[in-house]
This record gives sequence, structure tokens and C-alpha cells, in this order.
Amino acid sequence: MNVSRSTSFQLDWIAVIIFTGLVIFGYFNILSASNTGEFISYFDITKPYGKQLIFILGSLLLISFILSIEAKFYERFASILYIGSMLSLIGLFIVGKQINGATSWYSFGGLTLQPSEFAKFATALALAKYISDLQTNIKETKDQIRAGILVALPAVLILLQNDAGSTLVFGSLFFVFYREGIPQYYLLFGVCLIILGISTLKFSAIATSGVIAAVLVFYQFFFKRKKKKLKGIIAIFICSIFLTFGVQWAYNEVLQKHQQDRIGLWLRLEKDPLKLQAMKRNISYNLNESEKAIRSGGAFGKGFMDGTRTKGKFVPEQHTDYIFSTVGEEWGFFGSTIVVLLFVLLILRIVYLAEQHKSQFSRIYGYGVASILFAHFLINIGMVMGLIPTIGIPLPFFSYGGSGLWAFTILVFIFLKLDSNRLNVW
Repeated sequence: MNVSRSTSFQLDWIAVIIFTGLVIFGYFNILSASNTGEFISYFDITKPYGKQLIFILGSLLLISFILSIEAKFYERFASILYIGSMLSLIGLFIVGKQINGATSWYSFGGLTLQPSEFAKFATALALAKYISDLQTNIKETKDQIRAGILVALPAVLILLQNDAGSTLVFGSLFFVFYREGIPQYYLLFGVCLIILGISTLKFSAIATSGVIAAVLVFYQFFFKRKKKKLKGIIAIFICSIFLTFGVQWAYNEVLQKHQQDRIGLWLRLEKDPLKLQAMKRNISYNLNESEKAIRSGGAFGKGFMDGTRTKGKFVPEQHTDYIFSTVGEEWGFFGSTIVVLLFVLLILRIVYLAEQHKSQFSRIYGYGVASILFAHFLINIGMVMGLIPTIGIPLPFFSYGGSGLWAFTILVFIFLKLDSNRLNVW
């Protein structure tokens, strides 16, 4: 059998159809959210919906280019793509353009490009390349540290640009490590850190430390009576103390005022009713209007282009990070559920395909793709519905923007190209 048979017969068309459905549905929501009632000229590049259509056509060219390249190219040149991506992030500190407080953009005339979006697929490729190397054993600490540095480097560079939302996405690549066999205590540590952080902010570091001490004492005396276990208990307590006070210090000294306010609103830390009202008019204005738009949609929505809160522009910049509020208002609970199911199906499909691969590189990259999509999907929708703190992060294939759409297109179709050759001999 000829191993170079046509890709068209090997592409996973289920994933392609879901991708296409999301992009088309996303476009019509951008059209509705950015239309101000005038005559619609679809290729009017002065309007967001006109630009987005150009971006979609550009993504078709990207797909053709990605599928035309030999699949092995992405493994061979993963390191070069990663280095180029890191250089593009560093260059922002020299010639980057600041938008909404984040220096995350290159400006070329009327076109802007956000390299942090492209850094995600480059990092996923580099991580897959490193872990799949024959000399790498991800169960060894030194290799875990090196792999961790690959993920931490772009995350730190992006954080320094004041883009905390994109930084958090890189944390989702932990699932790749977990799938490849790192010890489970890393997962336990992560869960404990989240619990400690929330408890510290909600009840104070001293109160949290006291509860930890009580739990450890109870555990030592009622479940583990051996004295040799005492050193471990003491070590856990000391680490917990450092973590709780570290979280409190970072919240007060590292986070900016608007970030503190968003977390404070989420955890209901502010008790003064006057301050709460003032914060709702400022910090959480977008969120409040988004929630109102979603609630007003009811079960089946108000209909395409008929969302009163969308047409009234109650939600600022609704066509970007808050695009899901348009879905909720105009398509209702039913339409929102379909969107959620499409995302879940795409992510599960990618995971399923990744598990079919004999190539470790392709499997790891597939899990990286699924993790990044899941993080964006979960954080954005959770943010718009008020389930998590407000974080500036786009909804894949829905939020307006060329950088996001192109980066997600590249992310997905590199994997589909790798998957198209999974029956070949690597």
C-alpha cells in the first residue's frame, strides 16, 4: 500500500465538521454582536464581522498549507518553531504595542498580531518533541524540570506582558505530563494548592494555618501513631505555612488592583455594600451585563439578530471575550448547550484520536491540543457566567480576532495532519 496516499481520504472528517460548525456559528454571533443596525456589507473591513470573514478565508489558506506539508516536518522542526515563538514574545518588550493594558501585540499598519496565541501550539509541539525523545524519561525529576521549563518560559514572558489570562492556559499542559506518567502526588499538590489559596483569601493565612495544624495533629494521633511519620507531618505543615502566607503576600503585593477586585468579587471578600455597588458599576460591569444578557435568552433565545441587550450594546466589546453572552441571549439555553456539546465533542474526539497513535510525539501533541482548547473553553464560558474570576481570554473559533482564529486553526490542523498519517510507518 502506498503510504503517501491522498490526505483527503485520511483526514478525520468528524473533527473537521465540528471545527467548521464552530467557526460558522461563531461568525454569525460576531456578526450579530458587532452589527449596529446598518446595512450589512459582509466584506466591509471597517467592521469586525467584515474583518472576521477575511480571517476565516485566511484560515482556509492556512489549512491548505498545513495539510500540504509532510507530517514529519512538525516533529523535526518543533524546536525551531518553539525558539522562533519565544523570540517573538521577547520582541514585544522592544517594539510591542499596548492594547487594554497588555503589551501583547505587534502592529503592522492596520493589522495587529498577538504572538502569545501562536506560542501555545509551538509550546505543545516542543513539549511533545522533548518528552517523546528516546533519551527523555518523564518519570525522572531532571526531565520533569526540563519539560517544565519549556512550558514555564512562554508563560513567564506572557505574564510580564500583563496578560494573565494567556499565562493560565499554559498550566493546562499539566494534563500532558499526567497522561505520560508523572507521579500522582503532583496532581494532589496542585489540588491542595488551589484549596489553600482559596481558603487563605477567604479566611486569612492564620486561620487556614490553624485548620491545617488541627487536621495534621488529628491525622497523626488517630491514624498514624508511628513516630517516624512525625517528620513528614512537620514538613507538610511547614510547607503549608509557606504556601498560605505566600498566597496572601502575592495577592497583596503582586496582583494589580483590578485583579484583586475581580478575585475579591468572585470570593465575596468585600462586605461594604457601598463599595460593592461601586465595584459592580466598574470592575464587574461587563460581567453583570453579560449575565443579564444570558438570563434574558431563556430556553430558546430571542432569535438571531434580535437580542435586545446585544443590539443595545449593553455588554462592552461583546464580540470578543464576552461573545458567549450573545449565544445565550439569542440562542438561549438550547443553543448554548449545543455550543458546549460541540466543544466537548471536539475535545473528546481529539483525545480519542490521540490514543490511537503509535507515535508518542503525535499522542502527546494531541493531548496538548485538547488541554489548550479545554482551558480556553472552560475559562471563557466560566468567566462569562460568573463561575470564575474575570480573565481576558478568547473563546476558540467564536471570539473576534485573526490571531486567535489562526492560532487555533494551526493548533488543530497540525494534529489532524499528524493523525492523517497514523497508519503509516513512523
